[in-house]
Amino acid sequence: MTGKRFLITGGAGFLGINLTRYLLARGHEVVSLDLADFTYPERSRITEVKGDIRDLPTVKRAMKGVDMVVHTAAALPLYTPQDIYTTDIDGSRNVLQAAYEEGVERMIHISSTAVYGIPDHHPLFENDKLEGVGPYGESKVQVEGVSAEYRAKGMCVPVIRPKSFVGPERLGVFALFYDWAKDGKNFPVLGSGNNRYQLLDVEDLCDAIYLTATLDRDKVNDVFNIGAKEFTTFKEDYQAVLDYAGFGKKIIPLPAGPAIWTLRMLEKLNMSPLYRWVYETAVEDSFVSIEKAERVLGYAPKYSNKQALIRNYQWYIDHLSEFEGQSGVSHRVPWKQGALSVAKMVF
Repeated sequence: MTGKRFLITGGAGFLGINLTRYLLARGHEVVSLDLADFTYPERSRITEVKGDIRDLPTVKRAMKGVDMVVHTAAALPLYTPQDIYTTDIDGSRNVLQAAYEEGVERMIHISSTAVYGIPDHHPLFENDKLEGVGPYGESKVQVEGVSAEYRAKGMCVPVIRPKSFVGPERLGVFALFYDWAKDGKNFPVLGSGNNRYQLLDVEDLCDAIYLTATLDRDKVNDVFNIGAKEFTTFKEDYQAVLDYAGFGKKIIPLPAGPAIWTLRMLEKLNMSPLYRWVYETAVEDSFVSIEKAERVLGYAPKYSNKQALIRNYQWYIDHLSEFEGQSGVSHRVPWKQGALSVAKMVF
């Protein structure tokens, strides 16, 4: 497949820029729709539409002449509940409706494994119960329902549920860890760290998205879990970054109960660097089956958890001067350390 025109909602975000580069390298046109400015070197090679997916006329304008849509735009968990619900649910409905009216070939929706909530078994399969935690998880479940409505209307709406993904341009919560690694600090984790916590490299996610864009329509018009194939324990995988940093530092387990209680209190005071779903699941196993994607799509991830984290950490080191001192609530900038800035002094 060559020469298709792709609309990427959230095109200026972490996944958006990686997917933009991936598609441009394969001879496709890219339209970026985002509230944020597209400030990357590829700006002259794309069409930029700056706007909000909650504004239907803007979405329709961006959709003109588009062959494929990859819907990555979302209000992330640190946004206000109002912004999450209106962006993720109402905005997604706008994207689906505009794509339906324009007659696009496929509308690929990037969902999340947050739809599974805090499950009682692993691995998780695509037909497991959906029970999102908090506004973000709840909204992701609802948007999958909206996607199914449009699939029933005859649209091709592949839904991808990726694990937390890392790689070039990823900051957010992972920047908290990388900051400690570069400064030669031990890093505390909730619980023993012996739980298995699957991640995903953004390049492998781009591969999966491209498979749903290029394979037979009937084959891809479904839901797929996407994650790394190789992963060990939380402690082992993150220790690989500390080893790579070269200071001889270690992952330090903390008693889970008191640590989670403290984070709950800090969150109420707006001092927690983490949101509930992160710290409530960080002590548990968290991995999905990718067997369906392997079997149906031919998905073959290239990076293990350790390789993905080290690749992301090296990008962080190489580009530190570009974002040092910044903070925010998206994946494009580091999240605030909050109370961790005090804890860092004793580790």
